[in-house]
Amino acid sequence: MAAEEINGQADAAGLAALISRASAENSGKKRGLAPVERWNPPFCGDIDMEIRADGTWFYMGTPIGRPALVQLFSTVLRKDEDEKTYLVTPVEKVGIRVVDAPFVAVEMSVTEREGRQVLTFRTNVGDVVEAGGEHRLRFAIAGENAELKPYLHVRGRLEALVSRPVMYELVALGETLDVEGQAMFAICSAGAVFPVMPADELDVLSR
Repeated sequence: MAAEEINGQADAAGLAALISRASAENSGKKRGLAPVERWNPPFCGDIDMEIRADGTWFYMGTPIGRPALVQLFSTVLRKDEDEKTYLVTPVEKVGIRVVDAPFVAVEMSVTEREGRQVLTFRTNVGDVVEAGGEHRLRFAIAGENAELKPYLHVRGRLEALVSRPVMYELVALGETLDVEGQAMFAICSAGAVFPVMPADELDVLSR
Protein backbone atom coordinates (compact mmCIF):
# COMPACT_ATOMS: atom_id res chain seq x y z
CA MET A 1 0.00 0.00 0.00
CA ALA A 2 2.79 2.42 0.85
CA ALA A 3 4.11 2.13 -2.69
CA GLU A 4 0.77 3.45 -3.94
CA GLU A 5 0.79 6.49 -1.70
CA ILE A 6 1.88 9.73 -3.20
CA ASN A 7 4.74 10.27 -0.77
CA GLY A 8 6.25 6.94 -1.79
CA GLN A 9 6.64 7.83 -5.47
CA ALA A 10 10.06 8.69 -6.76
CA ASP A 11 8.51 10.88 -9.45
CA ALA A 12 6.61 13.02 -6.94
CA ALA A 13 9.45 15.42 -6.09
CA GLY A 14 7.67 18.34 -7.74
CA LEU A 15 4.47 17.58 -5.90
CA ALA A 16 6.34 17.23 -2.63
CA ALA A 17 7.69 20.74 -3.15
CA LEU A 18 4.17 22.02 -3.73
CA ILE A 19 3.03 20.28 -0.58
CA SER A 20 5.84 21.96 1.33
CA ARG A 21 4.85 25.41 0.10
CA ALA A 22 1.19 24.82 0.83
CA SER A 23 2.04 23.49 4.29
CA ALA A 24 4.03 26.62 5.04
CA GLU A 25 0.79 28.59 5.08
CA ASN A 26 -0.48 26.50 7.98
CA SER A 27 2.83 25.96 9.76
CA GLY A 28 2.27 25.84 13.50
CA LYS A 29 -1.42 26.55 13.08
CA LYS A 30 -4.59 24.51 13.20
CA ARG A 31 -5.70 23.38 9.75
CA GLY A 32 -7.64 26.16 8.12
CA LEU A 33 -8.41 27.75 4.81
CA ALA A 34 -5.69 29.68 3.05
CA PRO A 35 -6.67 33.14 1.69
CA VAL A 36 -6.39 31.91 -1.91
CA GLU A 37 -8.89 34.46 -3.24
CA ARG A 38 -6.45 37.25 -2.31
CA TRP A 39 -3.42 35.70 -3.97
CA ASN A 40 -2.45 36.52 -7.55
CA PRO A 41 0.63 34.38 -8.34
CA PRO A 42 1.82 33.58 -11.88
CA PHE A 43 0.40 30.55 -13.67
CA CYS A 44 3.04 27.81 -13.71
CA GLY A 45 1.28 25.29 -15.96
CA ASP A 46 -0.83 22.21 -15.41
CA ILE A 47 0.12 19.20 -13.34
CA ASP A 48 -1.14 15.64 -13.75
CA MET A 49 -3.59 15.77 -10.88
CA GLU A 50 -7.28 14.90 -11.15
CA ILE A 51 -10.26 14.86 -8.82
CA ARG A 52 -12.60 12.08 -9.91
CA ALA A 53 -16.38 12.25 -9.71
CA ASP A 54 -16.40 10.24 -6.47
CA GLY A 55 -14.06 12.75 -4.82
CA THR A 56 -10.89 10.64 -5.09
CA TRP A 57 -7.74 12.62 -5.85
CA PHE A 58 -5.21 11.15 -8.29
CA TYR A 59 -1.66 12.22 -9.08
CA MET A 60 -0.02 10.80 -12.20
CA GLY A 61 -2.73 8.15 -12.38
CA THR A 62 -2.27 6.97 -8.79
CA PRO A 63 -4.73 7.66 -5.95
CA ILE A 64 -3.42 9.94 -3.25
CA GLY A 65 -3.62 7.52 -0.37
CA ARG A 66 -3.22 9.93 2.54
CA PRO A 67 -6.35 11.86 3.60
CA ALA A 68 -4.17 14.50 5.29
CA LEU A 69 -2.60 15.39 1.93
CA VAL A 70 -5.99 15.63 0.24
CA GLN A 71 -7.23 17.89 3.02
CA LEU A 72 -4.14 20.04 2.70
CA PHE A 73 -4.56 20.45 -1.06
CA SER A 74 -8.26 21.23 -0.60
CA THR A 75 -7.35 24.32 1.44
CA VAL A 76 -5.44 25.85 -1.49
CA LEU A 77 -7.98 24.96 -4.18
CA ARG A 78 -9.54 27.72 -6.28
CA LYS A 79 -11.82 27.89 -9.31
CA ASP A 80 -11.32 31.00 -11.44
CA GLU A 81 -13.52 32.90 -13.90
CA ASP A 82 -12.14 30.73 -16.72
CA GLU A 83 -14.01 27.81 -15.08
CA LYS A 84 -10.71 26.00 -14.50
CA THR A 85 -9.55 24.75 -11.11
CA TYR A 86 -6.14 25.48 -9.63
CA LEU A 87 -3.95 24.79 -6.63
CA VAL A 88 -2.78 28.22 -5.49
CA THR A 89 0.03 29.32 -3.19
CA PRO A 90 1.38 32.85 -2.77
CA VAL A 91 4.09 32.15 -5.37
CA GLU A 92 2.47 29.86 -7.95
CA LYS A 93 -0.76 28.66 -9.53
CA VAL A 94 -1.00 25.22 -11.16
CA GLY A 95 -3.94 23.76 -13.03
CA ILE A 96 -5.60 20.45 -12.18
CA ARG A 97 -8.48 18.48 -13.70
CA VAL A 98 -11.86 18.08 -12.00
CA VAL A 99 -14.24 15.52 -13.49
CA ASP A 100 -17.37 16.83 -11.77
CA ALA A 101 -17.16 18.83 -8.53
CA PRO A 102 -14.02 19.15 -6.38
CA PHE A 103 -15.79 18.06 -3.21
CA VAL A 104 -18.43 15.50 -2.25
CA ALA A 105 -21.04 16.07 0.46
CA VAL A 106 -20.97 12.78 2.37
CA GLU A 107 -23.17 13.54 5.38
CA MET A 108 -26.17 15.72 6.19
CA SER A 109 -27.77 16.67 9.48
CA VAL A 110 -31.25 18.15 9.88
CA THR A 111 -31.90 20.55 12.75
CA GLU A 112 -34.37 23.29 13.56
CA ARG A 113 -33.62 26.92 14.34
CA GLU A 114 -36.31 29.47 15.13
CA GLY A 115 -38.91 27.09 13.78
CA ARG A 116 -37.13 26.62 10.44
CA GLN A 117 -35.41 23.56 9.02
CA VAL A 118 -31.63 23.84 8.73
CA LEU A 119 -29.56 21.45 6.63
CA THR A 120 -25.86 21.13 7.42
CA PHE A 121 -23.49 19.11 5.25
CA ARG A 122 -20.05 17.62 5.79
CA THR A 123 -17.76 17.17 2.81
CA ASN A 124 -15.19 14.46 2.16
CA VAL A 125 -12.40 16.91 3.05
CA GLY A 126 -13.91 18.04 6.34
CA ASP A 127 -15.78 21.23 5.41
CA VAL A 128 -18.99 21.79 7.36
CA VAL A 129 -21.43 23.91 5.38
CA GLU A 130 -24.93 25.09 6.26
CA ALA A 131 -27.20 25.38 3.25
CA GLY A 132 -28.85 28.79 3.11
CA GLY A 133 -28.56 32.22 1.60
CA GLU A 134 -24.74 32.17 1.41
CA HIS A 135 -24.42 28.51 0.50
CA ARG A 136 -26.95 27.65 -2.16
CA LEU A 137 -28.15 24.26 -3.28
CA ARG A 138 -28.64 23.75 -7.00
CA PHE A 139 -30.01 20.77 -8.85
CA ALA A 140 -29.06 19.42 -12.26
CA ILE A 141 -30.57 16.64 -14.36
CA ALA A 142 -27.82 14.71 -16.12
CA GLY A 143 -27.25 11.58 -18.18
CA GLU A 144 -29.45 9.38 -20.31
CA ASN A 145 -31.35 8.23 -17.23
CA ALA A 146 -32.20 11.81 -16.18
CA GLU A 147 -30.24 11.45 -12.95
CA LEU A 148 -30.81 14.12 -10.32
CA LYS A 149 -27.53 15.64 -9.13
CA PRO A 150 -27.63 18.17 -6.26
CA TYR A 151 -24.69 20.52 -5.70
CA LEU A 152 -23.87 22.63 -2.64
CA HIS A 153 -21.85 25.84 -2.83
CA VAL A 154 -18.91 25.51 -0.46
CA ARG A 155 -16.73 28.59 -1.01
CA GLY A 156 -15.60 30.83 -3.83
CA ARG A 157 -16.69 29.06 -7.02
CA LEU A 158 -16.20 25.62 -5.49
CA GLU A 159 -19.08 23.19 -5.07
CA ALA A 160 -19.68 19.78 -3.54
CA LEU A 161 -21.64 17.11 -5.35
CA VAL A 162 -24.13 15.63 -2.90
CA SER A 163 -23.42 11.88 -2.72
CA ARG A 164 -26.17 9.51 -3.77
CA PRO A 165 -27.05 8.27 -0.24
CA VAL A 166 -27.27 11.85 1.02
CA MET A 167 -29.22 12.86 -2.09
CA TYR A 168 -31.95 10.37 -1.15
CA GLU A 169 -32.12 11.85 2.36
CA LEU A 170 -32.27 15.34 0.87
CA VAL A 171 -35.04 14.59 -1.61
CA ALA A 172 -37.10 12.96 1.15
CA LEU A 173 -37.28 16.41 2.76
CA GLY A 174 -38.72 18.04 -0.36
CA GLU A 175 -42.15 19.60 -0.59
CA THR A 176 -44.28 21.27 -3.23
CA LEU A 177 -44.21 25.05 -2.85
CA ASP A 178 -45.34 28.03 -4.85
CA VAL A 179 -42.22 29.66 -6.31
CA GLU A 180 -42.94 32.79 -8.34
CA GLY A 181 -46.37 31.53 -9.23
CA GLN A 182 -45.30 28.00 -10.20
CA ALA A 183 -45.74 24.79 -8.23
CA MET A 184 -42.20 23.58 -7.58
CA PHE A 185 -40.78 20.61 -5.74
CA ALA A 186 -38.27 22.32 -3.45
CA ILE A 187 -35.95 21.95 -0.49
CA CYS A 188 -35.88 24.47 2.37
CA SER A 189 -32.95 25.32 4.64
CA ALA A 190 -32.32 28.26 6.98
CA GLY A 191 -35.17 30.23 5.44
CA ALA A 192 -33.98 29.77 1.84
CA VAL A 193 -35.98 27.86 -0.75
CA PHE A 194 -34.12 25.80 -3.35
CA PRO A 195 -36.31 24.68 -6.27
CA VAL A 196 -35.52 21.20 -7.56
CA MET A 197 -37.92 20.97 -10.49
CA PRO A 198 -41.50 21.81 -11.46
CA ALA A 199 -43.91 19.61 -9.55
CA ASP A 200 -45.51 18.26 -12.73
CA GLU A 201 -42.10 17.10 -14.01
CA LEU A 202 -41.53 15.26 -10.75
CA ASP A 203 -44.88 13.52 -11.18
CA VAL A 204 -43.76 12.30 -14.62
CA LEU A 205 -40.42 10.99 -13.30
CA SER A 206 -42.18 9.24 -10.41
CA ARG A 207 -44.47 7.17 -12.65
